[in-house]
Amino acid sequence: MLSPRVLILAGGLSHEREVSLRSGRRVAESLRESGCEVTVTDVDDQLLDTLRSGQVDVVWPLLHGVSGEDGAVRDVLELVGVPYVGSDPAACRLSWDKSVAKGIVQEAKIATPRFVALPHGIFRELGANRVLNSIVDKLGLPLVVKPARGGSALGASAVREATALPRAMVDCFAYGDVAMVEQRITGVEVAVTVLDTGTGPVALPPVEIVPDSGFYDYDARYIAGATEFFCPARLPDAALEAVKAAALTAHKAFGLRHVSRTDLIVDESGEPWFLEVNVAPGMTETSLLPLSIEAAGLSAPSMYRQLVERALV
Repeated sequence: MLSPRVLILAGGLSHEREVSLRSGRRVAESLRESGCEVTVTDVDDQLLDTLRSGQVDVVWPLLHGVSGEDGAVRDVLELVGVPYVGSDPAACRLSWDKSVAKGIVQEAKIATPRFVALPHGIFRELGANRVLNSIVDKLGLPLVVKPARGGSALGASAVREATALPRAMVDCFAYGDVAMVEQRITGVEVAVTVLDTGTGPVALPPVEIVPDSGFYDYDARYIAGATEFFCPARLPDAALEAVKAAALTAHKAFGLRHVSRTDLIVDESGEPWFLEVNVAPGMTETSLLPLSIEAAGLSAPSMYRQLVERALV
């Protein structure tokens, strides 16, 4: 195949703009190393002209957060008719809202922590203290609070005591209008990348995540040295296979394609609990997908090029 002309979309206007730019740079470097012609661009009023110029063979959306992962930009790519790496708009919409995603995995028989998803307005209407007390009564402690739609753990907090819950809600609503509060499962946190380069989806070695702070928040994700990673995860063989099977089941249940990353907690019994699925996993120097590729003995430039070529089929 001639060198594909790849347009990487990176940046955007979400809170995760800087992460997206870093992901874009890393993938661009790898694709150029593999022989692709690569241009990196932001989403702006010139994008449609660029897509229609005939100078782009395939697009790789590396936009994180709103527009990047909610299916909107991919809807535009569908309208223009340009091939792209990653899941289609419908699958993105199912994955983007964490409360909707939980319903999908429950139907697929994957365990997920009990939760409640509430808009900001409900606290004003019913009284914040009454609602928060009801949450603690129903779900217990500890809890995790995070925006129902968002990524990179922005606005996410671990809550160990009821007195910390109001502050966690304030932090959460700074990044979204709907808060998801879920039970915090004790165990080993892992992330499983699924790739499909043409022979069907395959789960790569799971990455174990051990943040110094005890909670995998934004700083733990993107500050080098703030988190220790082990790949493959230090789990018994049965648990390793269980998390890989759960990630594959999630990938198929959502109708995802090409690439995804599923985040899970493995409890003391070895059962995996679904947290969320990502249709545009981070590709930065501290991201988990590149670690999985390396642990599998694969080459990132080769795998990224294969994904590009898969999108062109």
